This record gives sequence, C-alpha cells and structure tokens, in this order.
Amino acid sequence: MAPSISRASVLLAAAVLTLLFAATPITCWRPWPHLNPNSSDLLYDSSKKFEGSSEFVHLRYHMGPVLTGNITVHTIWYGRWQKSQKKIIREFINSISAVHARRPSVAGWWRTVQLYTDQTGANISHTVQLGQEKNDRFYSHGKSLTRLSIQSVIRSAVTAKSKPLPINPRNGLYLLLTSDDVYVQDFCGQVCGFHYFTFPSIVGYTLPYAWVGNSAKQCPGVCAYPFAVPEFRPGWKALKSPNGDVGVEGMISVIAHEIAELATNPLVNAWYAGQDPSAPVEIADLCEGIYGTGGGGSYTGQMLTDHDGATYNMKGIRRKFLVQWIWNHLVSYCTGPNALDQ
Repeated sequence: MAPSISRASVLLAAAVLTLLFAATPITCWRPWPHLNPNSSDLLYDSSKKFEGSSEFVHLRYHMGPVLTGNITVHTIWYGRWQKSQKKIIREFINSISAVHARRPSVAGWWRTVQLYTDQTGANISHTVQLGQEKNDRFYSHGKSLTRLSIQSVIRSAVTAKSKPLPINPRNGLYLLLTSDDVYVQDFCGQVCGFHYFTFPSIVGYTLPYAWVGNSAKQCPGVCAYPFAVPEFRPGWKALKSPNGDVGVEGMISVIAHEIAELATNPLVNAWYAGQDPSAPVEIADLCEGIYGTGGGGSYTGQMLTDHDGATYNMKGIRRKFLVQWIWNHLVSYCTGPNALDQ
C-alpha cells in the first residue's frame, strides 16, 4: 500500500506547483524541427542516452508514493474516435498484465517498471487493468485545449450527471486521449503527451492523469516516428506500422511512456532525476527513442520485422506493438521485454 498523504500537504504541493505548471517537461530525442540528430542540446540525448549508459544519470527516489495497488486506467475519449482505434489502445493496455502473451511481451516490458518500490519496499503492481470510459465526442471544452483546461475536461468526466468516472486517487489513472483534430498547448512543438496530477481547486480531487494526442493530422513525423518521418528529413524512410494506423501507433508508445511514469512518479515526488520537480527527468524520459539493443541518439535500436514487413518490438494479447524501453535503476541502463520476460 502506498504511503498515506495528508490533504494539507497535497493542497500545499498543488498550490506551489500550479505556479510551475507551465514549465516544459524534459523530453529526450524525437525529430523535433529545432534539433538535429545526436544534438547535444538535450542532456540525456546522444552519447548519454543509449543502452548501457549510466554516466550523469542520477535517478533517485524522493520518498513519495508509487502505485503499489492494482492499477486501474480510466479513459476519456475526447473528440471523434473510430472503433478500430479504440480497440488498438484498449488491447495494448490489457496486454500490460497479460503474462501468458508470447515473448517478447508487453508484460515483460512492464516488469522493469515493477522493479521500482516505495519507502516500505513494496513494488509497483503487476496488475494494470482497464476501468470505466467516458466519451466526449462533442468537444465539450472546444478543439483547442490548454494544460489547465485539460484538467477541466477531467473534472467534467468525474462529475458528469450520467455515468461519471469513479474517483480513485490511490490507484486510479485518468488517461485523456484527444482525437487528431484537437490542438493541445505545446503539442507537436514540445510534447507528444505528458502526465501530472489534478488540482483540487479545479477538479475537486488530486488524481494522477496523463494526456496523449493523436498526431496523424498535425505532426506524425514527430509524434508517430518512426512510422512517419518529418518533411524536413527527406532522406529518411518511414517504417510500416503493425496495426495499420500511424497516428494511434504513435500514441501507443507515448501512452506506455506516461503510464510507466505515472506508476513510478504519480505526484511528482517519487522516482526522477534532476533537482527540479516541476520538470523531472523520469524513467521513460531517460530512454526516449530507444526501442531495441544499441539504440541511442537518432538510432532506434534493433527491432523486429513481421511477415508483412511491419516493425514491432513486443507482443500483446493479439497484436504487436512498438514501445520504447524503460530505465532500469538496478543496472543503470534501458531495458526492454527480453531482459525480464519469463
């Protein structure tokens, strides 16, 4: 069980961090327009971000809670979504705890996340399950969202008169997914997704949440890379996606990234590197863009090719996915599903 948190301490943290909320989260390598491959502009990029590297990486535990109980993911579908798109994302989340999936498996990838503990020594839960869902197909807060208005969308979902999402601040994660026609502050220019916790002053509760956007119409070459490449890199070739939807395929790895970090740092006071809790470098940030052995800089690492030419690196219940690796603090390098897949 995670350590108890007093309401006063949560309110104080929320008040302080509200002022810092506009700070840009640290992200590592993606083909952002303003960066070159192997750019030294990013601390953990290039030579400091490849399998086996531990120099300058000081990931520490800051004594905050992690998610040691069974994790339930409540999804908010904001905008218009096809049934096929929802199915791909649901099957990925269901695959996180599918221990009998063929190797290399999504469940094997999650075992690296399970290595992280709280101050009592309790490990993060092996169980991640889909909870209730809320459809917001009429864009209740418009087609242009700020970071703070995202919290208002969550408030609407948990306070709705008809079928509100349950309130579960201890082991619930709230996943807000925006369709490809929704603009979100900093989307495509700085982030493909982010996580934080809701402020009681806005939502009424402190709830860990993540937002991830569908980049298909806005920046697939950035947020759906390597299944799409940016126009300013004409020599690069896009890889074939395993599930036939480039925008959603890009979302899968970002969703995995955010769920892993929510589990290990739900209130931004648990596992992270760096001195600034408003812009922490977390367990997935340290391995951004690494999908296989040898990955680093602009090289994704060794991946697998399916019989139809699609690229993937792990298997779910019925589908295959491409998901970035996670920082393993016990060995101080990025690991994928093969390292702990039993």
